[in-house]
Amino acid sequence: MLSVFYPPSVEDGYLYSMRTVFPATYSTLCPTALSAFLSEKYALKNVQCELLVRGVGDTYLVQSPGDRFILRVYRSSHRSLPQIQEEVALLQALKAAEVSVSHPLQDKAGETVQRLNAVEGERCAVLFSYAPGHPVRMLNDQQLYLLGREMARFHQVSAAFGAGKTRWTFNEDSMFVRPLAQLQPFFANNAADYTWLQQAAATAAAKLSATKGLSMGYCHFDFLPKNMHFDTNGITLFDFDFMGYGWLANDIASFWQYLALEVYTKRMTQEEADRQYHLLLDAYREHRPLNERELEAIPFISLGWWLFYMGFHTTHDQFHAFVQPGHLKLFTGLLRHLADTHWK
Repeated sequence: MLSVFYPPSVEDGYLYSMRTVFPATYSTLCPTALSAFLSEKYALKNVQCELLVRGVGDTYLVQSPGDRFILRVYRSSHRSLPQIQEEVALLQALKAAEVSVSHPLQDKAGETVQRLNAVEGERCAVLFSYAPGHPVRMLNDQQLYLLGREMARFHQVSAAFGAGKTRWTFNEDSMFVRPLAQLQPFFANNAADYTWLQQAAATAAAKLSATKGLSMGYCHFDFLPKNMHFDTNGITLFDFDFMGYGWLANDIASFWQYLALEVYTKRMTQEEADRQYHLLLDAYREHRPLNERELEAIPFISLGWWLFYMGFHTTHDQFHAFVQPGHLKLFTGLLRHLADTHWK
């Protein structure tokens, strides 16, 4: 006989079982049920959903005859409804300005954010247009040009969009102070590396505080090759999950540190990384100016970029492995190298 365990509750001194479903903190929504839901909400025929990624947010490939979409189901512990609505608003503004992004789609009632009653409580979902093409790990010169151009066009819109009140702000506190506090328990047996991170963070924060003229606006904050697709017609940017308000140079720093990591792991020479970086910057400048102060700040911003994500790893079960001693040693070794090589 099948035995089902229901967690006991206490009322008036008695234990009893009232729940029919064991509580969960994070469930995976059934693709078949989502297919039926989307068919009804968006008037799509013969919908087929397939789970692609279970992580910060769950990503599903949605297919109907002749078309493809991406469904993003957000984790309530990571994104609130107002935060998602702010992301949607920015993406709609980018689409209106003809910036090439995967954009949210409206259902039959004109709504973009769906609210689903999952086991752990309400979760929000957004259906996005599909980014044509595929990711490219090593960008060629034309792809670098396209990325630099589209990044600049994105910043033209995001700088004028105005700061909202729900997304996080990328600043000294969120990129240096708070992550170090989150990471401290995980360096309990490695005080030397933690002390170095503290000193490096203080140096970088002081440098950025003293640097005037850094442009502000909404940042993608994750401009890595995995978050863009290329096809014969161009580039499409996607995954704005970490979008926030701060120095626009954050986005250039995210790609700069990707090139620096390629050099560090000996997959690219420093000369080639410099060449690719300047190609990107030249394309960016065709659509938006960059001053030398912003470029000088990039290596220091890069430390804050890494610390922000290292701190985020402590809050998310998917990244538990990244806060183990071995990974933290690797990350700190990379950051020491970047500081020794590029800080002036």
